[in-house]
Amino acid sequence: MNQVLDFEKPIVDLKEKIAELKSFTNDSNIDLETEIATLEKRLEKLENDIYGNLQPWHRVQMARHQKRPTTMDYIEALFTNFIEFHGDRSFGDDEAIVAGIAFYHDRPVTVIGHQRGKETKENIRRNFGMPHPEGYRKALRHMHQAEKFNRPIVCFIDTKGAYPGKAAEERGQSEAIAHNLVEMAGLSVPIICIVIGEGGSGGALGLGIGDHIHMLENSTYSVISPEGAAALLWKDSTLARKAAETMKITAYDLKELDIVDEIISEPRGGAHQDTYQQAQNVDAVLAKSLDELIAKPVDELLEMRWEKYKQIGEYQEM
Repeated sequence: MNQVLDFEKPIVDLKEKIAELKSFTNDSNIDLETEIATLEKRLEKLENDIYGNLQPWHRVQMARHQKRPTTMDYIEALFTNFIEFHGDRSFGDDEAIVAGIAFYHDRPVTVIGHQRGKETKENIRRNFGMPHPEGYRKALRHMHQAEKFNRPIVCFIDTKGAYPGKAAEERGQSEAIAHNLVEMAGLSVPIICIVIGEGGSGGALGLGIGDHIHMLENSTYSVISPEGAAALLWKDSTLARKAAETMKITAYDLKELDIVDEIISEPRGGAHQDTYQQAQNVDAVLAKSLDELIAKPVDELLEMRWEKYKQIGEYQEM
């Protein structure tokens, strides 16, 4: 069954009513075209009202939609000759992060991204898109390889957060993420990061230090999940909706805060409604971004990256 979000139920109910009338018309001699046209106009207005006024919690729900395109969907749609590599050369492979090389518009690039599953077995295999430290070390290994061969890096971000389990902590989860932050800040090749779903906490930041950061219209990017924030602030995770409204986690919030460079539009109803069209929307922004960054000398690229992150937030020099 298709996942129906709570705020979309009036739209789904009306679509079902229209489909019922059309079926009845086809099976009988009764003309209901006028009634159907009236309902279709009402549907268009209802969709405009709902999708044109999405609240932060609605965008959280859309970012988590089980059918939302994943990193592998974008790799298949946008890149050619993709070769995936496995393992961190230390402990093992982490399927919550995919990494490899490909061609993008005939240009060699390194592609890295969080990967969640679309059904239960795949979600379990990929740990629901929550990486272990070996995932971040695998990613960093390929970032260094990209720098060696002068390949731009494209990172797709889509995770609730890094896996918080005991084994992950024993293998150095925090150190692995911190190491990625330091290394990505100094890489001499262009880095483009695109938040395609949830961008949760340090788990997202481990792939999130880039020259350009773009977000899909209905994606989120935050230091903690709304449920986690609600549990910390009010000792009640059921107040997640309230937390989402105060956390400034949407693409529009982050664009206003100068954290995000571009907001990538989505088809009406979310990226999952039309994966092909969504890939084209990503393609337009990614191509422009890559052309701009490749033209910059390394010194200018690194200085621009430093200035970008230096200007985020407020701080006082002592």
